[in-house]
Amino acid sequence: MRDHGGDLDRARAAHGPGDWLDLSTGINAAPYPVGPLPPDAWCALPTRETLARLEAAARSAYAAAPEAPCVALAGAQAAIQLVPRLAPPGAARVVTPTYNEHAGALEAQGWRVAPVETAEDLRGATLGVVVNPNNPDGRRWPPETLMAVARDVGLLVVDESFADTAPELSLLPRLGAAGGRIVVLRSFGKFFGLAGLRLGFALGDAEAVARLRALAGPWAVSGPAAAVGTAALGDAAWQAATRARLAGDAQRLDRIAARAGWRGVGGTALFRTYDTGDAAAAQARLATARIWSRVFPYSDRWLRLGLPGDAAGWRRLERALAP
Repeated sequence: MRDHGGDLDRARAAHGPGDWLDLSTGINAAPYPVGPLPPDAWCALPTRETLARLEAAARSAYAAAPEAPCVALAGAQAAIQLVPRLAPPGAARVVTPTYNEHAGALEAQGWRVAPVETAEDLRGATLGVVVNPNNPDGRRWPPETLMAVARDVGLLVVDESFADTAPELSLLPRLGAAGGRIVVLRSFGKFFGLAGLRLGFALGDAEAVARLRALAGPWAVSGPAAAVGTAALGDAAWQAATRARLAGDAQRLDRIAARAGWRGVGGTALFRTYDTGDAAAAQARLATARIWSRVFPYSDRWLRLGLPGDAAGWRRLERALAP
């Protein structure tokens, strides 16, 4: 099993039951308000028209061209699982450290994966993967850099799962000017706080997107996901207000961490990563207050925290980290 956030079962097994505050993921803890759904969202198979409206809403929300190839999938994770099947297994490169499912999915399909340090190191790869902004250290690459790299990569996969809070980083408004094969992955659940809905998108290279659609099958997205996704992606006012709130909350979290003596490594407006000196001890300290955090197998110092979604959560975190 590859390690992930959101593993409250492990938290309970190690530290006991209780009213846990899960800050181990980068999921918005103040989700988009889901109202009543029409009965056919639950009872009928999604139609082509339903999915077309959803994909059009995604193009608009992500500032992609109206004609940009786009396929809705059951989360960005579904796309990650299918990407290795876009070409015969060969040599791939992944900018690391990053979300471990990219390398894991490629290796499971027989690809030889080489970790590299920067996006520029992807040049010459048959398939290259970069997460922008990166998880967990928040590294960022300008769109112009990635477009230049794409010209020297067989297929460049850019995971923009956390780009909703940094739209200036997205390649999607610029895909028409790209000189290489690019597939951009977008997560719906993280920014909108509805990860259980399982919705995401792949956009970009026409051949690759068509292949992903074929591999995913006819009903890759549920009726409720299509209905909620179409409404939320079209709600520009909620998105703008949420970006502003998350930016302020990220700064608040940095101040709390600094008072605890932690040094900022990086992150996004949905999560922050800190050098705590001793990640296991820091996680255990938070766990005594029933707050779950994320540590990483490749660093004994880094700890990642999501943002609390309400005043009670912020009070709990502040008390737990009080000097």
